[in-house]
Amino acid sequence: MKNVQGKIVKGIAGFYYIHVVESGVYECKAKGVFRKERIKPLVGDRAEIEVLDEEGKTGNVVKILPRKNELIRPAAANIDQSLVVFAAAKPSPHFNLLDRFLVMMERKQIPVILCFNKEDLADDSQIAMISKTYESCGYPCVFVSALKDRNIGELKKLLKGKTTVIAGPSGVGKSSIINILQPAARMETGDISRKIERGKHTTRHSELFVTEDGSYIMDTPGFSSLYANDFEKEELKQYFPEFREYEGRCRFHGCDHMHEPGCAVKDALSRNAISEVRYKSYMEMYQEIKDRRRY
Repeated sequence: MKNVQGKIVKGIAGFYYIHVVESGVYECKAKGVFRKERIKPLVGDRAEIEVLDEEGKTGNVVKILPRKNELIRPAAANIDQSLVVFAAAKPSPHFNLLDRFLVMMERKQIPVILCFNKEDLADDSQIAMISKTYESCGYPCVFVSALKDRNIGELKKLLKGKTTVIAGPSGVGKSSIINILQPAARMETGDISRKIERGKHTTRHSELFVTEDGSYIMDTPGFSSLYANDFEKEELKQYFPEFREYEGRCRFHGCDHMHEPGCAVKDALSRNAISEVRYKSYMEMYQEIKDRRRY
């Protein structure tokens, strides 16, 4: 028997489906040692498997390799980056919702690419405003049209060789983008679907789709429920990267950039060096966390 390493692309009913580059997908059971050590394999985990039947593609998971990160919703590990999809127009982006997601990814230290679909419906000034707001904070922006197949090649380049979580609210064309990225994925994971017919009617599970060798994407349902403000209000400023260069420049040590005099962040805001859209999101989130702590 040989041992090989691969990535867990789906886990259901005690079975784990491991994609091994150039070999395909193996259906595996996890050894009892995981239960004993309370290790729960996650989609995205790199795993070592013992191949039991090469032709039938079955095996046992014998080892979970160390994780570089872990998400709870969706349950996934070893995420390289997140692709956040909004519409550039019709509907206009809900910036507060977008900023909440960015805070969550900053907390997890997961890089984000912002993808704005329907760029054919937005005018140049809208695109320039969105681009300036987010690229100045260090978030790469790509403007695409799934309908007109514009800039999809550029998007694919950004996903190449990475494991990417794709998130976004409904109505922005996220499904259309995933369907464009996924034709190869359907072929690659077709054998999984055949093997786990019994899983078709179960609740929604996390699943990675292989788009090409070494590239994986995962859709995340329930976008609006992803944000969790389970931290103190004083922490929030750390998750707005554009505030960092002003750290230590405020009159008061530990300034929260809200109502304090001599605040370097508010001074930058008055000079348009910081986006008003982003600062408004910061204020709303700060107040929410503060109010929550009262009860």
